[in-house]
Amino acid sequence: MRRLLGIAAAVLMGVSAGAAAADGQRAPVQSVPGWEAVGRLNIGGRAMCTASLIAPDMVLTAAHCMYDIRTGRAVDPRSVQFEAGLNGRQSKASRRVSKVAIHAGYQHGRTGQFQTGTDIAVLRLERPISADVVRPLALAAPPERGARVDVMSYSHSNATSPRLQTACQVLVARQMSLITTCRVDLGASGSPVLQSRPGRAPQLVSVISSKAELGGKRVSLAAPLGRALQTLMRQAG
Repeated sequence: MRRLLGIAAAVLMGVSAGAAAADGQRAPVQSVPGWEAVGRLNIGGRAMCTASLIAPDMVLTAAHCMYDIRTGRAVDPRSVQFEAGLNGRQSKASRRVSKVAIHAGYQHGRTGQFQTGTDIAVLRLERPISADVVRPLALAAPPERGARVDVMSYSHSNATSPRLQTACQVLVARQMSLITTCRVDLGASGSPVLQSRPGRAPQLVSVISSKAELGGKRVSLAAPLGRALQTLMRQAG
């Protein structure tokens, strides 16, 4: 395989970051049924990631988002807040986090090895969000190579409203990693990789771990979900 260089896509609030344009097409998120399940994760008032509501009281994000960017230490779950459907200054629902479950195979701070396949965390919210307000994303089977997927994310360049990238192509689909042509910016860690059908709510198939370069082209690395997600949901419950 051509040389792959990955960079974690979490971001410190207020730190400048170079924007990465989307591969594929842009679309207004308000046109996507159920987009409100995607939200911004505010971490200790200093950093941000993206996360998705997958149960009334649980959200999915990247494991590395749960570590302080400066010190490498695990963050206090109580310092994390999920803002579902944040658009401008208003969100559909806002909840503090009470518990974090991180993939057992994830080892934060390891260098020289990609941990995309284990870069998953499930966060339990202090109170459930009613399905009448926000309906959780449904899960779907992992996409195959060549499939088209979408990514919805918050980032440093669009911190208060999500950006939707559509019609990205899956370049690599393996048990421990997914590589797509979506080009994400810093802050997009934890963003959902989605499969969409016209007029129907998108389904969650993966979660963004980092942005990367493959053969000189910008790509994104994502973690397949599978049984690991079910295990983490039990641990967080």
